[in-house]
Amino acid sequence: MRVVVFGATGMVGQGVLRECLLAEDVESVLVVGRTATGVRHEKLREVLHRDFTDFSALAGDGTGPAGSAVLAGLDACFFCLGVSSVGLDEAAYTRITYDVTLAAARVLAAANPRLTFVYVSGAGTDSTGQGRSMWARVKGRTENAVLDLFPNGYAVRPGVILPLHGVRSKTWWYRAAYAVATPLYPVLRRLAPRAVTTSEQLGRTMLRLAREGSPTRVLGGADLT
Repeated sequence: MRVVVFGATGMVGQGVLRECLLAEDVESVLVVGRTATGVRHEKLREVLHRDFTDFSALAGDGTGPAGSAVLAGLDACFFCLGVSSVGLDEAAYTRITYDVTLAAARVLAAANPRLTFVYVSGAGTDSTGQGRSMWARVKGRTENAVLDLFPNGYAVRPGVILPLHGVRSKTWWYRAAYAVATPLYPVLRRLAPRAVTTSEQLGRTMLRLAREGSPTRVLGGADLT
């Protein structure tokens, strides 16, 4: 299986990348990002790309610049790129969340019609796109667009994610929150088992979707634990 990961330097992406590199049936992992991950592995290839509103240069016919067809010949995409909505209005959050996701998704769909696309959303996402919560509306519209574009498209909605194996968030206040929450993980698991997962389990769930698919296209809660 040949996979591509977007957002591999973030907390979720780090966990997904780790599980991909460990999986025996994953023969190659392409990471597309603005900065390098710092990971070294024989399966791993990284492409630095600046304009996340336009990925067309990465899906050419192979006759252009070196690397122009890197988004072709793939079996699965794990789209883990995202930001907090704190401090952003709806237009700015839409540009980062919806526009960037669909810029990548449309290029991937054209180059790989049978690709499995797994989009990392979040617990509480509003699939109607009409609710009061801005971030939930935008995430919901993004989910719907991905599912419409890919017959093998899925959205995963994790709640609390416990980072394992050295995985850490780039956002300082996320790191602070996880530092407090980690010792409470056993308690959280008992009180709200459907709301808590780990970076390892989330990565393995996404790989399972790429391997086997699922009759449920939006997964959350117990599906991720």
